[in-house]
Amino acid sequence: MDTFTTKWPVWEEADVAEETITLVVQVDGRVRDKLTVPAGIGEDEARQRALECANVRRQLDGRRVARAIYVPGRLVNVVTESTTT
Repeated sequence: MDTFTTKWPVWEEADVAEETITLVVQVDGRVRDKLTVPAGIGEDEARQRALECANVRRQLDGRRVARAIYVPGRLVNVVTESTTT
C-alpha cells in the first residue's frame, strides 16, 4: 500500500452529529436548571419541558409567565410579570 495513492477517509455527518444537547433553563435571567434533551427538540417542546422542571416551578411560585424565550440549542429563559404594589 502506497502512502501517496491511498484515499482520504470520507466525512460522514451522521457519525459526528450529537444526539443530545444540554439546554439551560433560566427564570428572569438566572440559571435554575439544565436539561439533557434530544438535539432536534422543537421550540414548543423545549418550553414545555422547561416549565415542567421542579426548580422552575419552585421559582415561579404562583407568578405568571409573561413569556418564554427560546434560543435554539442553547436555552429557555422564562420571564415573569413584574409585580408592583
